[in-house]
Amino acid sequence: MNVGFIGVGTMGTHMAMHVLKGGHQLTVHDIRRDAAAPHLAAGAKWGDSPRAVAEAAQVIFTSLPGPAEVEAVALAENGILAGGTAGKAYFDLSTNSPAVVRRLHGVFAAKGVHLLDAPVSGGPRGARTRKLALWVGGERAVFDRFKPVLDAIGDQAAYIGPIGAGSVAKLVHNCAGYAIQTVLAEVFTLGVKAGVEPLALWQAVRQGAGGRRRTFDGLVDQFLPRKFEPPSFTLRLAHKDVSLALALAHEQNVPMRLAGLALDELTEAMNRGWAERDSRVAMLLQEERAGVEIEVPETLLRAVLEKEQG
Repeated sequence: MNVGFIGVGTMGTHMAMHVLKGGHQLTVHDIRRDAAAPHLAAGAKWGDSPRAVAEAAQVIFTSLPGPAEVEAVALAENGILAGGTAGKAYFDLSTNSPAVVRRLHGVFAAKGVHLLDAPVSGGPRGARTRKLALWVGGERAVFDRFKPVLDAIGDQAAYIGPIGAGSVAKLVHNCAGYAIQTVLAEVFTLGVKAGVEPLALWQAVRQGAGGRRRTFDGLVDQFLPRKFEPPSFTLRLAHKDVSLALALAHEQNVPMRLAGLALDELTEAMNRGWAERDSRVAMLLQEERAGVEIEVPETLLRAVLEKEQG
């Protein structure tokens, strides 16, 4: 398949090389031609502009820093849209704004070009080793048609939903990661200042209930199926534990901003009369604030987990 790739920086350089290794013909473009030297040496062709890449390819990929760069490359006089023709497809691998990709989708659709958002997750190491997730939003039929190229780029290419859905999933993932990073810094500095050696503390918490489980697996038992009885661990006990941790932080003069917010959530849930329900019931407070109700049948959740396991 004739593939175009624009943006061969830290992530794009590896993804574009995997396209070549997958047996596809490749045309590349970057603001620095020397960045594409390894790809040209491996048999890729050079496109003088995004338009030239789009003219040469059936499917075009961009891996760019953000929304402004994507818009510029897509809509400039010598951009992708200028070289696109009906039936071609454009996958944006960048971490982008859902509003931007939806707007661009409409512009490209008017010319008969399919645009899909396909942000990736796995970092430079994942891009290099092809242990990379691609979360795709757009037309399912187009995703299916070009999945062989997506599979050349990463080992977990998944269709998420309509245009923008991939970008939403990426933002949820990344925002969660950095929020968790911040609270981990809080609690870990507390543990060390309270007298535990850092390596011993890290080894200990990795083997606890939270440490042994993948981050988002914590949503499976209670929150997603909306099942808070019988409790796995009561809200009353969770409130006690976080209160003790914050008391220790006060003794040690360790600021705990996010942990304090967590205790506020648990306290509000306690005041609702939920003390003997599962501790995750406090998550319903955010549902109320967001104006959304989440419930996924347990049968569907089990099916996903069983498929992943084997």
